[in-house]
Amino acid sequence: MADMTAAERLDRTLAIVPWVANQPDGTATIKEISERFAIDADDLRDCLIITSMVGIHPYTPDLLINAIVDADTVTIDLPDYFRRPLRLTAEQTFALLTSAKALLSVPGADSSSALARGLSKVLASLGEASETAVDVGIATAPDAITEQLRAAIENSQAVEINYYSYGRDDTGIRRIDPWAIHSEGGLWYLQGWCHSSLAERIFRIDRIRAADLIDQTFITPDPLPVFTLFDGSNALGQITLLLQPEARWVTEYYPAESIEPHADGTTTITLAIGSLPWLERLLLRLGPEAAVVDASPSLVGVAPVAARRLLHLYRD
Repeated sequence: MADMTAAERLDRTLAIVPWVANQPDGTATIKEISERFAIDADDLRDCLIITSMVGIHPYTPDLLINAIVDADTVTIDLPDYFRRPLRLTAEQTFALLTSAKALLSVPGADSSSALARGLSKVLASLGEASETAVDVGIATAPDAITEQLRAAIENSQAVEINYYSYGRDDTGIRRIDPWAIHSEGGLWYLQGWCHSSLAERIFRIDRIRAADLIDQTFITPDPLPVFTLFDGSNALGQITLLLQPEARWVTEYYPAESIEPHADGTTTITLAIGSLPWLERLLLRLGPEAAVVDASPSLVGVAPVAARRLLHLYRD
C-alpha cells in the first residue's frame, strides 16, 4: 500500500491495539490483522513499534503496554492500569467520547469490541437518551462501500460512485479510477482519477451513497500525486473574514491561506474559495459571528444575495 501519513499510522495503531488485546490470549496473526485493517505487514510492524513505549509514569515494565511482534503473530498485553475505572472531568469525558467514535470509524474496527461496549456504557451513564444529550457524530461511510473501494484499489478496478458534492450541493454519478484512501482530520477520503472531470479528484467517502465495480482496469500512478485536500491555486478568489470567538471552529475545520488571532478573542482568516454555493452556506451558517473584511471582486456581495434567495424560497 502507499506510504501512510503519521495521522493514518496513529489511527490504525489505536484501533489495532485494543482489537488484538481483546483476542484469546491477546494474540492474532499478522495475516488476520493485515486483512482486517487493510495494512501490509511492514506497515503493521511500523505501527506497533512504538506501543511498547506507551504507559504512565514512572514507566516501569508493569505500567507499559507489552507488544510482542513475531514472524507470524502479534501479542499485546495491556497493564492493569488500563483496566481500572477512571474518574474523568466533563472535558475529558467529551474528548474520550469523540476519540472513541473516531477510532470505531477506522475500517476494520470491531463494533462489538471492548471499546465499543465501554463507549455504550459511558453514553448510557451520561444520559444518552435524555433531552439534554449531545450527539457526537463522526462522519463515516457504510463498511460495504469502504470495503468495495479497497477491493477496487487492490485490483486496480474502476468504480462508478453516486456522490454528493457539498460544493455544488448536488448528487451525481462519477466514474472513478480509485488510487488510495487517506484519513485527514477524522475523515476518510478517496483519491483517484475522475473521468467526468478528466482530472485527479479527492472524494469524501462518507458522501459516497453507492459504489459499483466496473469491468475496467487502470494503471495506478507510481508514485502517487501528493494528497492535498484543496488547492487554492484554482480558486475563484479569496475572502477575508473577521470571526467572533464563537466562530473560531472555522480555523480548525477548513484549510486557510492565513489565520491571525487577536487579543480580544476574534480571529481574521483568509480562505481560498472554490465554490460559490459552499461560501454561501458558510456565511449563512456563521451569520453575525463573521464579518467580511475583504473579498475578491467575484465574491463581493455573496452573503446578501444568498440571504435574499433563501428568504424568497422561505416566502414561497
